Amino acid sequence: MDALIILCVILFWFTIVLTIRHLSVYMKDKRLLLEHVSEVTHTDTFAKPKQRVSKRVSVIQKVTKYADEFSDLGQRINFFSENQDVAVWLKKSGNIYQLTVPRFQGLKIFMLIVGFFAGMLGFIIGLPFSQYGLILLPLLGYFIPIMVVRLQAKKRQEALRLDLPDFLDTISTSLQAGVSLDQALKEVIRFFDGPLREEFSRFNYEIDLGVPRDTAYRNLLERNDNQEFQGLIKALIQGQKLGVPIATTFKVQAEALRQLREEQIKELAAKASPKVTLVTTFIVAPVSILIIAGLMLLNLIYGENSIFTLFN
Repeated sequence: MDALIILCVILFWFTIVLTIRHLSVYMKDKRLLLEHVSEVTHTDTFAKPKQRVSKRVSVIQKVTKYADEFSDLGQRINFFSENQDVAVWLKKSGNIYQLTVPRFQGLKIFMLIVGFFAGMLGFIIGLPFSQYGLILLPLLGYFIPIMVVRLQAKKRQEALRLDLPDFLDTISTSLQAGVSLDQALKEVIRFFDGPLREEFSRFNYEIDLGVPRDTAYRNLLERNDNQEFQGLIKALIQGQKLGVPIATTFKVQAEALRQLREEQIKELAAKASPKVTLVTTFIVAPVSILIIAGLMLLNLIYGENSIFTLFN
């Protein structure tokens, strides 16, 4: 019996060692294969892994599937959300919820119905102001998808604007070192996150698939309406036609963006001064006067030299 136990223990540890060896060989072969694929296809196989979809996004994606039933009705009831406008919003927002135009149109009607039933439930229960909820909740449900997508598009374009100067400086340095534009873009975007990485990764894929460079630039312009970003792409298009060195274009654009951002900050600071004065004049000063007047009145009534002591 003891010999059998010892034999089982030996076999167990032998299996563990063998498993570890085969796992290390597999990981080594996998890395070599990925390096070979990267060299052949010129793609970044060791790029940062895509972030996991958050629970909120996952839940919304599941809910939006029910909106397909109302897509036809939603495309007829398209107040403040024409199909072409919705397509532009989804492009500029990054479309993290994987919405199509018909599904988005159906989502509005689905949320309108949900708002109506929520308002009806509140009215039956007898919640305060529930009679207004019968009107406001359906309207809110209709406009929530529109506001969310437009807000996402605005945030994405703002994030694109903030990362652009550092990106241009890095690209300009790489180009001055003799690296080609396509190779510089592939290497530099690995160190950036967010919409800037997404846009230029897609640009590289289009170039690799044989899309003309002018067309790829036009696609970048269609997907983004940020003025600084559009100025860069238009400068690249013009530089390509006129033969201007690309490194010079990136350097000039980076300096122009930083100067523009400095001027915008000064403009915001100048606009903030009247607002602060307005708040001080109509809120802080009256409250301070009321506090001082109140203290004087309390002292006059309850103090040592109050008016009541004059009659005693």
